[in-house]
Amino acid sequence: MTVRIGTRASKLALTQSQQAADQLAAVGGFPVELVRIKTEGDVRTGSLSQMGGTGVFVAALRDALLENACDVAVHSLKDLPTGAAPGLTIAATPKRVDVRDALCARDGLKLADLPAGAKVGTGSPRRAAQLRAARPDLDVVDIRGNVDTRLGRVPGLAGNAEDSPGDLDAVVLAAAGLERISRLDVVTEFFETDVMLPAPGQGSLAIECRTADAPGQAGSAEGSHGALAQALAALNDEDTRLAVTAERAVLARLEAGCAAPVGAYAYRKGSMLYLEAVVCAVDGSKSVREKKATDGLTEVGATLLGIEVAELLLAEGAADITDLAASR
Repeated sequence: MTVRIGTRASKLALTQSQQAADQLAAVGGFPVELVRIKTEGDVRTGSLSQMGGTGVFVAALRDALLENACDVAVHSLKDLPTGAAPGLTIAATPKRVDVRDALCARDGLKLADLPAGAKVGTGSPRRAAQLRAARPDLDVVDIRGNVDTRLGRVPGLAGNAEDSPGDLDAVVLAAAGLERISRLDVVTEFFETDVMLPAPGQGSLAIECRTADAPGQAGSAEGSHGALAQALAALNDEDTRLAVTAERAVLARLEAGCAAPVGAYAYRKGSMLYLEAVVCAVDGSKSVREKKATDGLTEVGATLLGIEVAELLLAEGAADITDLAASR
């Protein structure tokens, strides 16, 4: 059996999907191949928030799974909507890498060094809001495109890209993506979480499959399905799964989309799971931030922690500073 791995065709998506494919092959002992899927987000232009958030990168991959065009799909977990997908299961969340956002600026500049009025590009309302809160004097510009396209808009960071406009002073990208494509050389500053909380699930991958093939399902224990289910189970990192479950529960309770100005970061330390979350006004003028911990180290416990933190945010007026469906 050759296991078919569904992936978007961007450089970052192909790189992280190949890494996941190699791990599955090493554990399961079966051949793998990548199946490139073009998603709505790859075709349409305009801001992600206008297109309905980063979920536009997911639907075509999920359709391919349900139509048996591939056996598993590899997603950036922060792109996944929080609602359930009938017939599909997140079968593995491999060990998380760097959760932080990273500034990639001209001339090696850090955030504090950028001159007033400097143009900083990001496609994320969450990053834009926290940038404006930290430096209200910056001109935050909404941008789209893959990693190389975004880097090409900053003088000196284009690499081998041609026709790069170089019209921005800096861009903000996920450190995890830059690490996966070996471009950490362009980072001039990593934002710690007290300055910029990441998107829920940032730095994590989600390996999704048909529910019938998922670990723990009766049918998945037999034949070729058994090898795939066992490999998926082996790739799962339980601490990562607990953390991202808590983070995504914040989003779900707030009824906020993937592109909402909401940051969340959870991590396990010893016998406790810690979670901190923030809701921001898009213009950076206001924000509410809450943190809480639990010793309930189960998916139920992590989910309840996320709900509790979301309730604290709502009690502090989160719905008054940004558009949340939970307030309607």
